[in-house]
Amino acid sequence: MKTSITKKKQLQHKIIAFLFWIMVWWVLARLVNQEIYVPTPMRTLQVLIDNMGQAFFWKTIMATISRVAIGFFFACIIGVGLGVLCGMHDFSYTLWHPVISAIKSTPVMSFILIAIIWFQSNDVPVFICFLMGLPIIWTSAVEGIHNVDNRLIQMASVYKVDKKYRISHIYFPSITPYIRAAMITALGLGWKVTVAAEVLSNPKFSIGTKLSEAKVYVESASLFAWTIVVIILSLFLEGIFKKILRKILPVRIQK
Repeated sequence: MKTSITKKKQLQHKIIAFLFWIMVWWVLARLVNQEIYVPTPMRTLQVLIDNMGQAFFWKTIMATISRVAIGFFFACIIGVGLGVLCGMHDFSYTLWHPVISAIKSTPVMSFILIAIIWFQSNDVPVFICFLMGLPIIWTSAVEGIHNVDNRLIQMASVYKVDKKYRISHIYFPSITPYIRAAMITALGLGWKVTVAAEVLSNPKFSIGTKLSEAKVYVESASLFAWTIVVIILSLFLEGIFKKILRKILPVRIQK
């Protein structure tokens, strides 16, 4: 009962906070009084609803989601695999650490421009999503392996436990919290860099292309509407992904 009341109160607080910032937006738009700079919330909502009634809107969203999903998938698979390998073997770590450090240090804009030269416009956002997610997941996987309890490893060596059992019962439970936190971070970043890459590479169907077109034609309401779509989709998909992780990796996620 107490939990239910607390949740209801939290929901009320969220609604009040949401309405407060919408009111701030509306007041700012009225003060500026020029739609080209700050469109009103109602005008932005109207554009958003108009877009939702057209087929291209949903095709555009699905195209961007698919690019994020593909890039994120490969970042997870390769990041975890390579991170575990580097965590367990010093030479592999020495070999790959400079590459990962270089990726971390390089501005994402440089990679986008290079990728535009290397790939077709549809593939650029996928590559950038993969490239930006890889170091996050690799670093966490390495850290997870390095923090495995040495006493368990020594005990496994003494009793000559086979490698398969060590991985599934010692290493995997130890690195799971690191991997999971890294995946959530990489997914959030993946959204941002994918849309940024779409803005510059201009695939036919993409949210980034719509943002770019809105900027070119100075359609501020459309720019705001597509930005809201990005925020909503990011929060929605992150929430779904956390629920999936809770089921497939049964350890509590820290919010």
